[in-house]
Amino acid sequence: MACIGNSVTFGWGLDNPDKDSYPAQLQQLLGHHYQVKNFGHNGATLLKKGHNPYYKTPAFQQLLLFRPDIAIIHLGLNDTDPRNYPSYRDEFIPDYNWLIDTLKKQNPRMQIFICRLTPIFTGHSRFLSSTSEWYADLQKRIEQIAAVNQLPLIDLNAPLHNRPDLFPDAATLHPNAAGAGIIAQTVYDHISGNFGGLKLPLLFTDNMVLQRDRYVKFYGTANAFQTVSIRFGNQQKNAKAGFNGKWEITFPARTASAVPETILIKSEHNSILLKNVLIGDVWLCSGQSNMYFSVKESLGGDSLVRVADSTRPLRLLKLKPFAETDNRSWTAAELSKANQLDFFSGSWQQDRSKEAAAFSAIGYVFAQKIQQEMNIPIGIIEIAVGGSPLISWVSRNTLQGNPLFEPAFDNWRRSDYIMQWCRDRADINLRNTQNKLQRHPYEPAYNFEAAIEKLAPFPVKGILWYQGESDADNAALYEKLFPVFVADWRAAWNQNLPFYYVQLSSINRPSWNYFRDVQRKLLSTVPNTGMAVSSDLGDPSDVHYKNKIPVGLRMAKLALTRTYHRAGLPAGPLFQSMKRVHNQVEIRFQYADGLQTSDNREITGFCILTNNGHFVPAHARVQQNKICIRLPEHLKAIAIAYGWEPFTRANLVNKDQLPASTFLEYFK
Repeated sequence: MACIGNSVTFGWGLDNPDKDSYPAQLQQLLGHHYQVKNFGHNGATLLKKGHNPYYKTPAFQQLLLFRPDIAIIHLGLNDTDPRNYPSYRDEFIPDYNWLIDTLKKQNPRMQIFICRLTPIFTGHSRFLSSTSEWYADLQKRIEQIAAVNQLPLIDLNAPLHNRPDLFPDAATLHPNAAGAGIIAQTVYDHISGNFGGLKLPLLFTDNMVLQRDRYVKFYGTANAFQTVSIRFGNQQKNAKAGFNGKWEITFPARTASAVPETILIKSEHNSILLKNVLIGDVWLCSGQSNMYFSVKESLGGDSLVRVADSTRPLRLLKLKPFAETDNRSWTAAELSKANQLDFFSGSWQQDRSKEAAAFSAIGYVFAQKIQQEMNIPIGIIEIAVGGSPLISWVSRNTLQGNPLFEPAFDNWRRSDYIMQWCRDRADINLRNTQNKLQRHPYEPAYNFEAAIEKLAPFPVKGILWYQGESDADNAALYEKLFPVFVADWRAAWNQNLPFYYVQLSSINRPSWNYFRDVQRKLLSTVPNTGMAVSSDLGDPSDVHYKNKIPVGLRMAKLALTRTYHRAGLPAGPLFQSMKRVHNQVEIRFQYADGLQTSDNREITGFCILTNNGHFVPAHARVQQNKICIRLPEHLKAIAIAYGWEPFTRANLVNKDQLPASTFLEYFK
């Protein structure tokens, strides 16, 4: 076997390439029945007119003399160099075909495998100056070459695209010994066809809920070319695993059913039986600590735990982090799990007291209410990380491809893209490691890679989101990132999912009023979203206020009216427009039916912003579901604010006692 390539194949940067390069490690995996030789050449280009063409290297001449039975080609990284790609891109496919033809002439029976390129990360000096775009184009051309020549394609990008910790060199191009080991294992899997037998993603367990009214798609891995069969209800379907071990079987959409089913999945030597499976709606709840906040910690949560009922068609999947981001140093095992992205685990559970007590209070209350109102099975998935910033939930590809957010990867623990509190906490968690590339859930893209990437594209009905406390000091950045984040998740599921989020509560932290107002404004810029207000429930000094049950019910109200099209008001009063005539101001709201106060007292919370920067309390009254304010003649008013204190007990609600959102609006 010949391993043909550049410095990644050669083992550049490794202390002992003869032992640690991927060809050397592949030799150990294959054993003495194979002879594996390393024909990597540092800096080599596939392009014959490139600055260092492979066909002119000593490695190529030695390769021709070797006349291998099997060839693994991994070339193209250096062709992204500005000395090569801009001038000779159109010769990449012909030159690659020439290499293939040349090898076949040496041995017509040679098996040739070509590889999608290992990743280039943002540390590369030319990443934003087109290298990333040229790299993506060459990946497509390599796929085209494999298809035209009917050659097997080994994807070396997929197992490494989310492992920057394994690329310690300044160019972020060259894997360390562990990264080379992953390349060797990937090649071995494809050569041997041994992918570890029949496997399913973590979402497929007993007690699961499958999304109704959508194609039911089962997917996973098996050994190459093995037949996988699935019996689901009165149907059985088969599929053959591909060269890459992947298989997929799709059944017609099913209507909701609370009758438990079993699903039998078989390959030639293995079988998996999924028991107690229901068909209904699946919701995903995610975010940071207030979404993680459990039923048992919540005010009134004990009553919910007491009435949990395993016979109710409500199923819970809590994906629990291996290590909490609390105020302590992580162990070696926790650090290792974080690096391997093996950080979240869990399985579907029935609605029993123990499982209900530990589940997200907001998620549990939401799911229980939807199940009661719609009378169908409901599955709720929880994936939340205390203190996590929004940027940790966005995919690497999306962040890398956006010049505004790409710099966030650079030394993120010292970056203003991440709030100081998050950086300090990460430093505490990571105190026991000297690894500068150590992974952590506050790192850009981490939670997407460790969690969301493993959930999508499992069909869900919609998303519940409660996050922002760890971004509240930079509302301007959040306002730019949130639409990117929502679009990113919708792309991952390939669906315009409803996205319902909780506006931050009230607390004595100076920036929170501005952040709440940004969240309000995002409703008009991000379509198919809804917002539940929680400012009336907050605690002046505790970010983890305990009254979470009303928040879960408010999120359910959004879903029932917007997704399930039930009658009613989806949320509290939302600022709509403002008209000023002389010293009279009239403010209109959405969802203003029955506009009133929550305590039957005078309206509190309205202020006038003057031209000298002072907020002056304003007397407001309700008139025909509008708010009327009289401006004092001695004030130069420029704006009206409501609930503008970071901690507020502003009391405007609608007929359903849903509170109005913070706002600051200037006169036009």
